[in-house]
Amino acid sequence: MRLPYYSLLTVVLLVGNALNAQGLHFSQYFNAPLLVNPANTGFMPDYDYRVGGNYRDQWANLGNPYKTMSIWGDTKLFNNSFDNSWVGIGAMLLNDVAGSGTLNSNKGYISVAYHQLLGDNSLLSGGLGIGMVNKRIDINKLTFDNQWNGQFFDATINPNEPFTRNSVTYFDMQAGLNFAFFPTDNVYVNMGISGMHLNRPNESFFSTKSLSGAVPYRFTGFFNSSIKIQNLWIVNPNIYISKMGNVWETVVGVNANRNLSGDGTSQLILGIYYRNKDALIPMIGYEINDLKITFNYDATISSLNYYNASQGAYEISIIKSGLIGGATSSSKSVKCPSIKF
Repeated sequence: MRLPYYSLLTVVLLVGNALNAQGLHFSQYFNAPLLVNPANTGFMPDYDYRVGGNYRDQWANLGNPYKTMSIWGDTKLFNNSFDNSWVGIGAMLLNDVAGSGTLNSNKGYISVAYHQLLGDNSLLSGGLGIGMVNKRIDINKLTFDNQWNGQFFDATINPNEPFTRNSVTYFDMQAGLNFAFFPTDNVYVNMGISGMHLNRPNESFFSTKSLSGAVPYRFTGFFNSSIKIQNLWIVNPNIYISKMGNVWETVVGVNANRNLSGDGTSQLILGIYYRNKDALIPMIGYEINDLKITFNYDATISSLNYYNASQGAYEISIIKSGLIGGATSSSKSVKCPSIKF
């Protein structure tokens, strides 16, 4: 059965609006730490630096896929100068292309975080991020209701839409807090909250002072834990909740690393996640010598699966972590506990 044109158009518009309201996101949110919370900057007890990249392709079979890409990196500062604390700095670049009007978003952020040990078994982190955002749209690729001539959309008809620009650039601010707790040598607990778009920037293509064009606050919270089982598995249950405007996103699940080499240099990664009322997300990955590659597939389980045959999205992340100055992970002293093989 062929999907009626108007139904398909309605679906694309609805899901597009929902995605735009929620903002950029990855199912592997734990592999995009600077996007989730600026307090994650430099939070890597076993390493001096890490660099990563993420790619997501969504709703490809609806005609105009949504593609999201990011590259990021962070490192520690003053790790040898302070006894019980350190500073992290980082940066990330993001690009998102969405819909038939080719709504293109480019974002660049820098972030800084301060990490302070609270005794021997806990750590408090606070972070700030600032960035510049540019969004542009190809208006010539859009069609509007008054261009319908009874048989087809006629692009030669003036849509009489009040566009004043096809590009907008603005300054953006974010902040966050993290708390980590290490009750035993084999258990780690981490939770955090963050707020984004704290300056309420305006991104309207119609009016520079329009209140309706102000980007809503985005609040995000997460909880995760690492549990080491003998020297074979490290299990990571996770929950992630984000709210932007009236749109909520909740992701819960678990992934686990299987020690393949005995010393942890080679690990298999398996996981399963669930995005509330949207998708079931199986995940698989491999880590070798501190290089981690992880792939997931979002299988749509909402009513949208009638239109996209349950083909939601696929996503890949690559992260490389390392040490500076020729040190090895076995010889490197760390200031707070970590769960590792």
